[in-house]
Order: sequence, then C-alpha cells, then structure tokens
Amino acid sequence: MDRLQELEEHAREVGFDLFGVAPAAPPREGARFEAWLEAGHHADMDWLARNRDRILDPRLTLPEARSVVVLGLGHSREPVELPGGGRVARYAAGRDYHNVMGRMLRKLARRLADAGFTGPARQIVDAGPLLERSHAAQAGLGFQSKAANLLHPEFGPWFFLAELLIAEELEPTNAPTYGSCGTCTACLDACPTDALLQPGVLDSARCISYQTIENKGPIPPEMHESIGEWVFGCDICSEVCPWGNDAPDLSERFGLHDALRDRPLITWLEDPVPFKERYQGSPLQRPKRAGLARNAAIVLGNIGDSSSQGVLLRALSFDPDALVREAAGHSLARAFGEDVETQRALEEASSAEQDARVQRELLAAREHCD
Repeated sequence: MDRLQELEEHAREVGFDLFGVAPAAPPREGARFEAWLEAGHHADMDWLARNRDRILDPRLTLPEARSVVVLGLGHSREPVELPGGGRVARYAAGRDYHNVMGRMLRKLARRLADAGFTGPARQIVDAGPLLERSHAAQAGLGFQSKAANLLHPEFGPWFFLAELLIAEELEPTNAPTYGSCGTCTACLDACPTDALLQPGVLDSARCISYQTIENKGPIPPEMHESIGEWVFGCDICSEVCPWGNDAPDLSERFGLHDALRDRPLITWLEDPVPFKERYQGSPLQRPKRAGLARNAAIVLGNIGDSSSQGVLLRALSFDPDALVREAAGHSLARAFGEDVETQRALEEASSAEQDARVQRELLAAREHCD
C-alpha cells in the first residue's frame, strides 16, 4: 500500500465520505477570489481581506506544508421546518459540524503521526484561511457550480469540507470529470434577493445566509420580505439544484438539536432558558442572541399570523437588544400596520427609544402604517 492509499484508508476509517489531495500551493481560483474581494462582494466580512495572503498561499499558514488533504462529509437531510412556520438551513439542524469534524480531524492527525507521516499538520474546518472549494475541486471532490458552491454526484451540494495541511509531499489525486451545470440556471433564477450576480459570483450583502448569520447589524428593511421564512441561513439555491435530488438521507448523522424540537418560532423571542444553554453545541449560536431574535422577529412579520402580534409588541417595547426592537417594529408595520394598537405602540416606542438610529427606523415603520 502506498502512502496515498494509506492516508485515504485512515480518512475513511475515521468517517469521512470524500478524500483527495491537492498541492500546498496557490489555489487555481485565486485570481477570481481577489477580483471578488476587490468588488466588495465580501460585505463586512473583513477577515477575508485581512487574511488574503494566507488564503492565497497555504504555506503562509504552515510553512512546512507540501500537501492539502481535502475531506468531505455529507449532511443531506429533509427540509427543517418549525411548527407554525420558519425554516432553518439543513446543515444547522443538528450538532455543530465544526465540533464534529474537528474531532474527526484530530483523530486523523493522530493516526497519521502514529503511521509515521512526517512533520507538523494544521487542521482547518471552514473558518481557516484557505480557499477550500478551489483546492477541493482540484483534488477531485466535485466541481464548482453557478451557485458558488461545490457539487458532487452523490451528495450534490449537501456536504461539508475540512482540510489537513501536512508536511509530507504526496501525489495529488486526479480530478475526475463529474460534469457541469451546463445550461441550467435554476439557482440564479430562484434566488429571491438576486444575490447570484452571475454564474459563480455571489454578492454576500444580498445573500439571506449572510444577512441572517454573519451580519451583526440590522438587516436592511427592504430585504425583510425577501427573507421569507428563513430564520437561519438559506437553502434555496441548493434545493433547486438537480445535482442534489438523489442525495442520501443522513439526518441521523448530526441529529436534530433540542433547540429545534417542538419549538414554534414565537417562543424564540421570549425564552426563559439562557441563550448559551439553549443553543449549546448548535450552529445557531453564530449570530448570538440579538441576531437570532432579530431574524425571528422578521420572519414572524413575514408569516403574519395573528398569534405573533403580541410577542412582537412586547419585543418592540421591552426587548433589551436594539436590533430586535427595530426588527419587531418593521414586522409589526408590515403585518399589522392597519391595527390601531400597532400604530399606537410604534408611536410610543419611537418616543421612548434611546438609540437614535432605531428611533428613526421606528418612525419610518410607523409612517408605513398609513
């Protein structure tokens, strides 16, 4: 058994579905990444610009690196819908993949050390400075799609990536020709915010996933309606992709987090359980309490069920986070703007609001009621 076969066997035994090796060298898509940054399509994810040099050369992260071991783990499952409305991106429904794959990578690294693979290794799960989809495509784990993700014939878009930078120089795996998007434009056509500007080019600021997860500030009111029922992330471009139609059901792999079990969205704004306790071990922690409650307020306004008016009114007046008060105000105006109680509540809340920006937003919301 040669070194490459030995490494793949270890990776499979640890539990990874996909395996490949690319050179620890500048990624093939580096120029496209730089152009994307220069166009400002990364929104306020400034760490991408700060780490540009390391993203464009993995050897700046690990000088001894000679190979990038790219690994994939499927996470396909049925859509995740909350009782009474509200949706969560499928990948976030169970245990946090950073934790799951991090443990797998550490186990794999120990196995490689015991097997005599030379030099240090650096483990990366999503957050590391690496243009991982480019390396993964080069290593043969799939092809880059018009939705700016990676597609695999078995898992479609429904798989995670992780990497090991290792000091041993291995023969790169040959990338098979899986196929292409061809003339299909389903993802571009389906995006409700037109975030896919052209094939393979995503404007983060228009993306529902960015707005509901990465954006720590207010979501622009003009986007609220387009967010629909997505309270965390968005799967639309993946759901319409024909490459994912036959992906296996792997829901048991990550399970369903208790925070999503029998909890209607209306309870997300008034939760007696502390946020960190409620969402421990879940990707839903990412936007923190203010961001997640902001999202819930927006989606409740889009659903417009009468049962949500009371909780939105209370959030407008009493929520400790300005982001949530603002979102609740806009949702009330959008869903219940003709109601006299809503109009009066917006007037009182805008008068009492101490945050000048939020006060302006609440006044604008009140005007939309007329």
